[in-house]
Order: sequence, then C-alpha cells, then structure tokens
Amino acid sequence: MRFPRSSGTLVHPTSFPGKYGIGDFGYEARAFIDFLESTHQTIWQVLPLTPTGYGNSPYASYSAFAGNPFLISPDILLEKGLLSASEVNTLIIPSTTTVAYEQAFEKKSAALTLACNRFYEKLDSKQNEAFMQFKQRHAHWLDDYVLFMTLAKKHHMQPWNTWERSWATREASALKKARKTYEEELKFEYWVQFEFLSQWMALKEYANQKGIRVIGDIPIFVDHNSADVWANPKYFAVDDKGERTLVAGVPPDYFSETGQLWGNPQYDWEALEKDGFSWWVDRFKHMFLTCDAIRVDHFRGFDEYWEVPASEKTAINGRWVQGPGEKLFDTILRECGELPILAEDLGFVTEGVERLRDKYAFPGMKIVQFAFDADASNSFLPHNYPQNCVVYSGTHDNDTSLGWYHQAPEHEKHFARSYSRSDGSRINWDFIRLGMMSVADQAIFPLQDFMDLSTEHRMNFPGTSSGNWLWRYTTKMLDDINRDEIRYLIEFSNRKVNKNR
Repeated sequence: MRFPRSSGTLVHPTSFPGKYGIGDFGYEARAFIDFLESTHQTIWQVLPLTPTGYGNSPYASYSAFAGNPFLISPDILLEKGLLSASEVNTLIIPSTTTVAYEQAFEKKSAALTLACNRFYEKLDSKQNEAFMQFKQRHAHWLDDYVLFMTLAKKHHMQPWNTWERSWATREASALKKARKTYEEELKFEYWVQFEFLSQWMALKEYANQKGIRVIGDIPIFVDHNSADVWANPKYFAVDDKGERTLVAGVPPDYFSETGQLWGNPQYDWEALEKDGFSWWVDRFKHMFLTCDAIRVDHFRGFDEYWEVPASEKTAINGRWVQGPGEKLFDTILRECGELPILAEDLGFVTEGVERLRDKYAFPGMKIVQFAFDADASNSFLPHNYPQNCVVYSGTHDNDTSLGWYHQAPEHEKHFARSYSRSDGSRINWDFIRLGMMSVADQAIFPLQDFMDLSTEHRMNFPGTSSGNWLWRYTTKMLDDINRDEIRYLIEFSNRKVNKNR
C-alpha cells in the first residue's frame, strides 16, 4: 500500500510531559498532535504500546496484544468520574526529562484499583453493553491475558513455567478454579484493558480527524514470560516443562564478536502454518485496528532467522533457518486485505529479504546517520533512495543527530558537512532537510532532532539492559521548536498532504 508523500515525527507516549511521572494518553498527547497539525505533519510513529516487562522495554512485553496500563491518563479518569480531584492530586510527581517508572507504577496502580471499583459500581446498561462487546471481540487473546497477569502477579511476575505445574501446563480444572478464586482480580485486568483501548482509540481518532496517521510497531518476537507463550506453547520452541529449547538472536558481525543472544523463544513455524497462521493473523488484525500502519521490526526474520540452542551462552553456535516468507504474508493479505506495512530492513539485507519486501511493495527504511561511513554508493545517502521507502534522521535505537555528530569519526563528519553543504553546527536540521528533500515517500524524524537535543536525550542504547526508555520532554521544549522551519521544509519538499484526498 503506497501512502502519499508526507512527513511526521517519532515519539513514544511515555515521553510526553505531564504531572504523573510518565507520559500518557491525556492532554499533553493532544497537545503533541496539535503540534503535528500546526506544522503540516501527517504521521505520528510510536513504539509498541504493550505492557512492559524487564527494563521497561516496549520490546519485552507480557503480551503481543494487550495495552500498557500506565499509559492510561488520570485526567481522563477524573473526567469520567472514576477518580476525584483530590485522588488525582496524590498522583503528582515533579516533572523532569526522565520517566519516574517506579514512583509512577506505585501511585498509578493504587489509582487504577480505585477507578476500577468505581467503574463497576457505576456501570449502567449502555456502558455494560460496550464492555461486553469489548470482551467478546477480544476474547481470543484477552481471556488468556487477564488470567496470565492475575497468576503472574501472585508469583511476583516470575516466569510462568516456575508456577505450580497445574497452572503452568494449563490444566483445565486448575484454570477453572483460578477463574473462580480470583474473580475480583480478573475483573480488574479486564477493566484496565477496556479503559486502555478506550483512551487510545479516542486519541487515535483525535489524530485521524486532523489528517494524522498513526504508525504502530510490531516486534517479530515475543517474550518467553508472556501470555502468548503460556497460552500457546505449541507455537513456540519450548519443551513440556515450558523451558525454551531454541532462542532468537543474530550471528557475530562487525559490531559483536559473539553476536547477540536475545533469548526470545523461536516460533514453531510448522505448527503455526498447520493452523493457518491464525495467531499471526489475529496479531496483525489487532494492530490494524489500533494503528493506521505498522512498522514490522526485524523484517529479515520472516525470510530467514538465526536459531540458537537455548543452552548456549552466546549467539555464535547458531544457524540460519528459512522463515515462513510468502506463505505467511499471502495468508495475512488474504485475511486482512491491503497491508499498510513498513519493513524494518536495516542491517545486512539479503536478496531474499529484498524479494519478500518488494513482492508486497513494503517500503524499507533509510537512516541518514548511516550514510557517511563509506563512499557515494552508500545506500543510505539520499541520492540513492528508491521512492518507496521511509527516511529517518535516526530511530529510537540511534543517538540524536547532534549526539551522533559530536561522537562520529572526523572523516564521517567531514563527509556529512560536505554532502549537506554546512558547517555542522545545525547538523540535526541538515539531516532533516536531506530527508525532506529526498524522493522517499515518507520522511519521519525523532522529536529530539526537532528539539536540537544531544546524546543525553536519546531513547535507547541497544545491547544495554538499564538506563533506557527514560526520555521525556517538557512543555517548553515542545513550544520552543522552530515550527516555521518545519512548515517551510514540508511545503518546499511537497510533503504537505491534502486532507481531503
């Protein structure tokens, strides 16, 4: 599916400012969307919105379907009469440029419990009908998820295969008893997901009404300690005790002598195919419900993937295995119709990956920061782009463009200055301009680059397990962006979209 020539911003909701320690779906989210509209931008790209696990990473989640409860806005709960003004005031945490995860989790958890109790107390027939429709529509993942989270909390979020065996192996009688024993806890988990989706869909509608499309993010792999693996072990490389047998990663390369061992369980693609890829079809349908388009992370893994025995300590002793490829995407295309997908095809790209991407006309990704370490044939240089691609100055995994410039080797900085015909003092705007003026159909830039921010404001340091996903901005930082320059570049590069087309 081809989108019109356009431009947008990459920022995750946790980065929004606000009074409650973590960004959410409230007023500041709408202020950001207003910023997009005022600058003629028509794309907002987010990271996965799923519940975060270890390290608060949106790429390590307890579910591929559920929403992160801590993105729920207390202000909207106040509007709905589910919290009082005094209760909301107790949630206030001094706002900084860092997410206060632990404080926010503690305060918001208590507030969500209060709001949940009031929801059920005040439930009228109209609300109950909407709630029942939600539970019915999402039952294919929701029923397992709410039970998983309830039991996981009883075990302090320890891996599901360490629970009582009857729960770990999902014995029918044990699960039936658990649903009865923990009825109140299950009601809470159901409501949290209902409220999350309600707030998110209202926010998405607000964006769509202003001509802004939301691009979501779908990680290829899921976490072992997730409702997905617990409920569907036959689709994953786990043994009868729930232990991983084969895990995901990438082989040794220029950046790492031992490769990367991610630890996610590999899929049993034969079992998935036997069931018509139903789990993947459901996953894509859910993403297309909640977003207007999807960035598919680690797209290469659908063509071929690096498989490592779970007993290994590094990714060295793995092997390449053929992925599901066209069989999967033909099925998803047949079940979902057109596929507004963008393929994360960074890293070493094989001919097989290119064939798979191009068969469905999925746009790939181009990163301006990667353009200056070789010569004029570098595929990340704007003059080498195909039209059907998305250009970024950098992504959530990169340094900010100013940070990149301050730490890059001198020969790369020299090439960047020469190519952009600048002195490098505003290299972030130079990269934005290069992306805007390129033939790439879409140009998307991290909000930090519009804000002239350096390394201390980057979102993630790949390969590290702490100190990530923390960045937030302040209201003043958004107000101080040079909106005239963005508008000028968008109009000058023909990226202003007619909302009526």
